[in-house]
Amino acid sequence: MSTFVLIHGAGDVGWYWHLVEAALRTRGHDCIAPDLPADAPSATLTDYADAVVDAIGNRTDLVIVGQSFGGFTAPLVADRLPVDVLVLVGGMVPAPGEAPRDWWSNTGYEEAVRTWAAQDGGLTGNDDPYVTYYHDVPRGLAERAMRKVRNHPSEAAMNAPWPLDRWPAVPTRFVLCSQDRFLPAEFARRLVRDRLGIVPDEVAAGHCVALSQPEALAELLAGYATTCARPGQG
Repeated sequence: MSTFVLIHGAGDVGWYWHLVEAALRTRGHDCIAPDLPADAPSATLTDYADAVVDAIGNRTDLVIVGQSFGGFTAPLVADRLPVDVLVLVGGMVPAPGEAPRDWWSNTGYEEAVRTWAAQDGGLTGNDDPYVTYYHDVPRGLAERAMRKVRNHPSEAAMNAPWPLDRWPAVPTRFVLCSQDRFLPAEFARRLVRDRLGIVPDEVAAGHCVALSQPEALAELLAGYATTCARPGQG
């Protein structure tokens, strides 16, 4: 059995993962999905990592999963604890010393969004969250998610350099959402290749895959736990 530590993205809460949690529990795993600090202008990425570490407590056999902006927090947790595998799901991949506010220009994100928006009639990067983030999520579920939106991350978290000087020395996987209108697929493939040196696994889903395709995502995550488990782990 593994313990999946599920880290939400910007503006979100741990509830985002509830369908994936249920699917993983039916497969015999434990899960935690903490709410990261919100409405605290001084909260830093280190504070977010502290909150996750505190929530983990003495749990072991850890699989750390970061969604979207959670890609800045998940590696910090993986660097501090014994971890079997680190997974980014539609994640932002930081570089050492890179502040989140600089990630967009450093990675060429804006140009990629403009390119794909020109091709799909303005769907990619659309101002309507139901178009960009929730286009393949059942409407009622998407509306519940929108009602939970919070002020996260903070200005301090956006402006401070990412504190690690290298990627954690743990097995890393990336789940790419091929219908993502926030992180266009071609952009994400390049980002993962250039910054992680791996080939992502792909799911035919939009950015909020944990709500639109929870079973498919849970199956991938459970598979990572099995293949990356330490010798002798149950």
